Amino acid sequence: MKIYMDVCCLCRPFDDRTQDRIRIESEAVLTILSRCNEDWTLVRSDAIDFELSSVMDPTKKRDAFILASLAKENIETDRKIVERAMELEKLGFKPMDSAHISYAERAADVMFTVDDDVLRVARIKGNQISIEIENPVRWLLNVFQGRL
Repeated sequence: MKIYMDVCCLCRPFDDRTQDRIRIESEAVLTILSRCNEDWTLVRSDAIDFELSSVMDPTKKRDAFILASLAKENIETDRKIVERAMELEKLGFKPMDSAHISYAERAADVMFTVDDDVLRVARIKGNQISIEIENPVRWLLNVFQGRL
C-alpha cells in the first residue's frame, strides 16, 4: 500500500489536540505513519517540501519535515505532473491541492487529507480523479473493519 499525505495531514499531529476532531485525526495520521514503517510505504513530493517550507511555526515545520522524512519514495516533478495539476485546478481544486493530487495519482494508492474542501471537491469530481482521496480516520475505520 502506497500512501500520500498532504501537508495538512503531516501537520495535524502538531495542531491543537484539545479539540476532539484534531486529536482523533492526529491519532489516525500517526497510526498510518507507524504502518509506513512496517508494510506500507509513504511517498513524498516536491509539493510537500515546498508547502512545508512555508509553515510559519518553526517547531511545527521541523516536526512535520521529520514525519515527511519517513517517506521511502520521492515523486519527481515532470511536465506531466504539472499539466495534470493544471487540469485538476480547472475541476475546482486549489493550486497546492491540485499539485498534491497530481503527485499522488502518479505514485500512490491513496491520498490522505484533513481538508474538508479537498474532500468535498473530490467527492463531486471523483470520476475525474484516478486516486482515492480520503480522511485518514474514515479510511482507517474501513481498514479495521476489513473493507480494504
